[in-house]
Amino acid sequence: MKFRSERDSLAEVLATAGRAAGGRGTTSAVLSGLMLRAEGNRLEVTGTDLDLTVRVEHEVIGLEDGACVVPGRLTADVVRALEAGAVTVESDEEKVEISSARAHFGLRSFPAVEFPSLPLPPPPTVRFPRAALFEALRQVVRAASNDDARPLLTGVLLTTAGHGVRLVATDSYRLALRDVHGTAAFDGTDDVLVPARALAELQRLTPGQAAASANEGPGAEIGVSPGVSDMTFTCGPTRISTRLLEGTYPDYRQLIPDHYPNRLHVGRDSLVAALRRVRLLVRDNTTPVRLSMRPNGVDLSVVSQEIGDASETVEGDFTGEDLVVAFNPSYLIDGVDAVLDDEVFIETDNPARPATVRAASRDDFRYLLMPVRVS
Repeated sequence: MKFRSERDSLAEVLATAGRAAGGRGTTSAVLSGLMLRAEGNRLEVTGTDLDLTVRVEHEVIGLEDGACVVPGRLTADVVRALEAGAVTVESDEEKVEISSARAHFGLRSFPAVEFPSLPLPPPPTVRFPRAALFEALRQVVRAASNDDARPLLTGVLLTTAGHGVRLVATDSYRLALRDVHGTAAFDGTDDVLVPARALAELQRLTPGQAAASANEGPGAEIGVSPGVSDMTFTCGPTRISTRLLEGTYPDYRQLIPDHYPNRLHVGRDSLVAALRRVRLLVRDNTTPVRLSMRPNGVDLSVVSQEIGDASETVEGDFTGEDLVVAFNPSYLIDGVDAVLDDEVFIETDNPARPATVRAASRDDFRYLLMPVRVS
């Protein structure tokens, strides 16, 4: 195998596929590698840990067809460290040589026959508007759990909702829900639970990787290929395949209150900025931020016994009975930051029940947050 490519684009492709390689404590050394398969002027780079697989197609100057498995992270680091310009990659059965300008590297490769044989996913049967899906992922994925001891909560639920698809994630302390309207449902497919890790990788794709060309064209959509136990997302030249999580997701609907007697209406940016300032005194996850809601706005305060205290007032409108409610400041900032509007509603019942953060002018996103009990 031998090909030539521009350094920056090749480094990006290797890094994207490499994020799926060697993760989750894999015991097989070959899974830390990347499969490079060259055919004509087309290079396909594949990384996998058998739960998550990322395939990226890349246009190169093909000099000799073939395949090899290179050490994933090291190869990406080497290519990224080279001088700008053309990079030549050539391999034989035991070694891959990477050269550019006056630099030359020879790296030991893995036997290509040991790399897992991965079936190609079927063509997409569902398509999401790219911009809407990326918006939804930014809003929802942040609420999924990172605790593998509760595997169901490390996923994002994709379910049919009206004339579209709903994304739901929760870590039991907060819940994010986003409806993507105008998207065909998964015909004949029950609700699916997609690992948040796979959706985070989809979310990380750069505009160049997400688009098939400079104009919108086919790159304006994300193709989805649902299977019995897996799902593949096709985004321009990149395909991300993941095993689905098995089990029954918690009934999130019963967590959403029917109505709220109290509503705070404030500017999104001013609230986020104030929260970030008072959070400077928070040194652990047990220090809450208190929100004292009143007719002309809200008073934020943080009290740290070891460091000191901070307070700030944010102007706004409040309807309901004056109350004080406390939240994990990082979780609250996540929710307000996820709102796609200049104005935010924070709706509450009482200091012991979940509050909702949502946009003032649209109803497709809701963020539920459990309050923190304080004396």
